[in-house]
Amino acid sequence: MNQPLLTDAQRRAFAETGLLVVPGFYDLGADIEPVQRGIHAVIGQVMARHGLPDQRGPCVPAEFDGGYLDLIRTDRAWGGEVYDAVKQVPAFVRLVAHPAHEQLMRELRPGSQPGIAGGGYGIRIDNPDEDRFRAQWHQEYPAQLRSLDGLVFWSPLVPLTPEMGPVQFCPGSHREGPVPVYTADPGRPERSGAYSLMLKDEEALLARYERVAPLLQPGDLAVIDFLLLHASGHNRGRRSRWSMQFRYFNFAEPVGRSHGWKGSFAAGVDFRTVHPELCAN
Repeated sequence: MNQPLLTDAQRRAFAETGLLVVPGFYDLGADIEPVQRGIHAVIGQVMARHGLPDQRGPCVPAEFDGGYLDLIRTDRAWGGEVYDAVKQVPAFVRLVAHPAHEQLMRELRPGSQPGIAGGGYGIRIDNPDEDRFRAQWHQEYPAQLRSLDGLVFWSPLVPLTPEMGPVQFCPGSHREGPVPVYTADPGRPERSGAYSLMLKDEEALLARYERVAPLLQPGDLAVIDFLLLHASGHNRGRRSRWSMQFRYFNFAEPVGRSHGWKGSFAAGVDFRTVHPELCAN
């Protein structure tokens, strides 16, 4: 049997807050740098596709995203090509199914049968002063489904600073259970799918909790309960905020099992057909 990855104190803290930060969880050389090098190569391929010279030189992992901001300043749509491509980097896909993720799920959810949420893993790129795709306050469950009992494994690929708008969390808010949501924001008609969800009585709900925004470094891991309230910060820095997300669910959880572990928007499913009671419209 593998040695435990977490202490009893860490497991208790996660049960209480719905959030656990594990510094240095990943091996930088074996786990993180191959992903960074893959992203660097993809940026170069997008440059080549559009006839742009790549003058960056060999990849330095700490500066893996060199040239990306120049690319999107030329044509923002090219950033979308990078976003879609980087989640197909083999080193990233290998990390999705890292055995330690499954072990963490079993330690934090004794008796669980872990599954990887299809369409529930990717690499976010939050660009400076670009708020259109910022994740509003939300819980993972309506946007992901699969099972009520789920975990997000979140890890940055760049060092986070306050100016970059680190993710904000409301510790303990997972105890609210699933919160009803509005499925359209009249003030943001360009938002769709998971980006269109708004918490019912959001202001009053958030006022009940403190907010934390840990400044993680590459290699650190945040484990997030599917029902924890959280939101992206506003990136006002000079570098894009690159981060990885892996979502695991529990096949043995009764609600997920009752609807056949359906996915939500990324799986082409309107969550309202699965949970009409959570639609506040």
